[in-house]
Amino acid sequence: MKRQDDFNKRREHLKNLSDEELKNRFWQLAEKIVEPMLELAHKNTSPSIERSVLLRMGFSSIEAKTIVEGVMDRGLMSKGAGHVVYKLALNKDIPVRDAGLKLLKGECWDEVQTLFEGGTK
Repeated sequence: MKRQDDFNKRREHLKNLSDEELKNRFWQLAEKIVEPMLELAHKNTSPSIERSVLLRMGFSSIEAKTIVEGVMDRGLMSKGAGHVVYKLALNKDIPVRDAGLKLLKGECWDEVQTLFEGGTK
């Protein structure tokens, strides 16, 4: 059995694109593929998932539980607890662990809400 080579036929719509245009096309298609997964993640998180993310970021289960409760209390659950900690760390230019510890102490929650434009409950 001989394979029908249809490469030239399948690449017809791409053959006149420059390298830059091909690169842009690739990233557009990659975003299109990932978009449903991101939407699913945004709409289907739970406290246990968010605690799991924080555990993988180096927080203990007790620390993770407290951070997730703070995230939920402020209507930021759809943003993701790990994302909240990470964005605070970036904004303050401190290690992720230090950002999480600040939240555990009750510090920086106003800043976090500002970073995420208040969130929604």
